[in-house]
Amino acid sequence: MSPKKLKLIRRLKIIEGQVRGLKEMIEKDKYCIDIITQSSATKQGLSSFEDMLMEDHLSDCAVSQIKNGNSKKAIGEIIEVYKLKRK
Repeated sequence: MSPKKLKLIRRLKIIEGQVRGLKEMIEKDKYCIDIITQSSATKQGLSSFEDMLMEDHLSDCAVSQIKNGNSKKAIGEIIEVYKLKRK
């Protein structure tokens, strides 16, 4: 498995643990602010995961599409992801 994939999987395992932690915090009636803090860390982890994927896509897939004459497709995908990130 490539180092990039291993990094992504590692990030997902961390996020998975954070989500399990959130569930346990709710079950144990932990303090709301502590839960919100953990939730925020989980969102940041997902954002970091998305950033890693986007960087990989831009440096590999999009460049390849442009070199192969599919710049319109590459640009469309980039714009689509940009719009998703703004939501």
